[in-house]
Amino acid sequence: MLKMENAMYSKVDADRKMWFSMWFLGAIVTFGLAFFPMYYRLIKGRNRHFRREAELEKQIAAYFGRQGKKSPATSEGVAERNAKAWAVSIVLIVPVFVILYLLSRDLAVHERNQDAFLAAAFPQKMFMPQTIPIKTYVLITIVTLGVGVVYWLYKVVNLYNAHFKAQLQVEKEISRLMEEEKAVEQV
Repeated sequence: MLKMENAMYSKVDADRKMWFSMWFLGAIVTFGLAFFPMYYRLIKGRNRHFRREAELEKQIAAYFGRQGKKSPATSEGVAERNAKAWAVSIVLIVPVFVILYLLSRDLAVHERNQDAFLAAAFPQKMFMPQTIPIKTYVLITIVTLGVGVVYWLYKVVNLYNAHFKAQLQVEKEISRLMEEEKAVEQV
């Protein structure tokens, strides 16, 4: 249990928020050059978070195994993206739209998988995933002839920030629920 808590609250692996306004203003001042590190950091943070979540699921499954309970099936996970290659590819403009679509879709899939896993592991507790209206963002981008991609990028950054914040609360709640189960079993 201590290993899980250390993994969950490790400052090294902790998810880091991004300030969209800072990066966007930096991109304006640098004539778009700040978009490269922005996309790189966004993709790298996404990869780190998904790896961390997969490790957490393995630890929860192992905990249930040690307790003699049926462990919930871990989710398949989302494919890791090469942050450097994707960040460099935005030079071609079209990959910007593809990257935003994939980041949005990956977060939606990740949250559905995470919700299913947590519902199986802790049926007494309900965790709520975000809804990500990808079709709306695509439509806004098309109607505005591509300018809407800035709004979409803003929403993607905020969705990931909200997910990281909610993840911290979920991890605290998981730890609390596991401690309660452990205390009940010892009585």
